[in-house]
Amino acid sequence: MSEQQKLQQAIDHVLSAVRDQGAEADVIASNNNSFSLKANKGELDEYKVTSGQVIGVRVVKDQRVATSYSESLEPASLDQMLTNALESARYAKVDEHQQISCQNSKITTDIAEIYQPDNTPVDDKIALALSLEQGVTSKPHVSSSPYNGFGETESHTLIANTKGTLCQHKERAFYCYAYTLYEQDGKQSMQGGMSYGRRFDELDGDFCINHGYELARDLLDGEPVETGSYSVIFETNALSSLFSAFSLCLSGVGAMKGINPWREKVGQQVASKQITLTDKAYIEGGMNICAFDSEGYATQDNILIQQGELNTLLHNSHTASHLKVENTASAARSAKSSLEVAARHKVIAAGSASSSEVTSGEYLELIELQGAHSGADAISGEFSFGASGFLCRDGKRVQPVRGITVAGNFYQMLNEVDALGSILKPADDRTFYAPDIRFSRLSIGGK
Repeated sequence: MSEQQKLQQAIDHVLSAVRDQGAEADVIASNNNSFSLKANKGELDEYKVTSGQVIGVRVVKDQRVATSYSESLEPASLDQMLTNALESARYAKVDEHQQISCQNSKITTDIAEIYQPDNTPVDDKIALALSLEQGVTSKPHVSSSPYNGFGETESHTLIANTKGTLCQHKERAFYCYAYTLYEQDGKQSMQGGMSYGRRFDELDGDFCINHGYELARDLLDGEPVETGSYSVIFETNALSSLFSAFSLCLSGVGAMKGINPWREKVGQQVASKQITLTDKAYIEGGMNICAFDSEGYATQDNILIQQGELNTLLHNSHTASHLKVENTASAARSAKSSLEVAARHKVIAAGSASSSEVTSGEYLELIELQGAHSGADAISGEFSFGASGFLCRDGKRVQPVRGITVAGNFYQMLNEVDALGSILKPADDRTFYAPDIRFSRLSIGGK
């Protein structure tokens, strides 16, 4: 019996048992395989192959909801999983808005790019893993590559419910990374590079090696700048981290719970008119492509902020019903979790400013943020992070900067934009895309 047949058989067993109990439910079942390699001192330090399956049920009975999961597909384990969910539901609060609402959805993610055949010999993958460390440590002033590796994942996910929904998704992904520990004159600096792809030959090991090495080298002599207010451009990965830390402001779940600071701002200006932010279901090369959300609804593009105005929050069927708004098909749930929301690919639309306009005069280019989540208050918008990067003038780096603190208010910052570049750039993980954005003023704690 194939893995897909085993998952389908388990789903059928659970849904039949749910109906016998006079309840409704949706089920997420997935099979995952992963392979990873790491090198240390010229030899393989890790050769790890893992596989497993998990199935999770969200039960609704008498307007009470609960979840449970099992890592075994044996009938006895599935029955115990369902018993646990039904027992937990008895003690849950009545919630008329949380229902199994997606009816007869039959969607299969039919996008060839996300699940391509892989016939790459294992020896080639081992050679890449070894070359990452060797490529870093062969460079001048490098003491080690403390973090490096290659990995690949393959997953098959099915979503089904008692209302006839059955959706299927398969994907395969590859990644590699290498970090450089650079030492010279008693100083140390560590930086890294990552590469993601849907095929092994899409991985760029040279980028991982050189990007991390060059950044570590260039930041070695970094010192704090004078304390004050500076214009700031966040490198795309850093900007992605910042937006992730404040994702609550786009959450329908947060609005439903009364903790989203933008819960009553739909239709109002929340950012500079230069900012348009879209959650895109599909973007070529994106690493979070799926044709349906975690309830089985077809995913769609959602304009979240249009020319600075909040257009919608991210909603699943529960938040949409509770708040009496349209469902944006943004449900997010794993087999082990409860129903949430999440964006697929956040895309800030490119602006019209040329590179020279965005980078004119003096500004800070921030490459790395330390403690991007622990240093953020998503409700008030206040943040304070350790940071490193470069002091720049007219597009040229003139001084490496380390040991500073960048502080401000995220919601205020979005309204203080000097310029948006005209070229869209992806973050390394290819789930966040943005042009260079020059923010007018942030507080920098330095010397």
